[in-house]
Amino acid sequence: MDNQGWIRVCATSELLPGEMRVAWDGDTPILVFNHDGAFYALEDRCSHEDFELSAGAFDAGEATIECALHGAKFDVRDGRVLCAPAYAPVPKFPVRVDDGAIWTRDDRG
Repeated sequence: MDNQGWIRVCATSELLPGEMRVAWDGDTPILVFNHDGAFYALEDRCSHEDFELSAGAFDAGEATIECALHGAKFDVRDGRVLCAPAYAPVPKFPVRVDDGAIWTRDDRG
């Protein structure tokens, strides 16, 4: 498969269900989640205040990430806001698995 423009996150065996990992596409931090064996990627920035979502708690059972700064919650599957103080969704990025590795990219162009 053509991996041009895609960023290798890690091997699939290195990101187990319930875990998350940050990868960088240039200046964009991308937080990749393993939710029940499916991989999702969001920008690692809370839309409420520019703060790393990766510092917060990933609830794998609920598929949510909670910002450690003010408690805003987002759905890791699509970035939608689940509670205040955030009102804007977090950008979602594509994820693919190829040759035993997880890949993502900032596709906003």
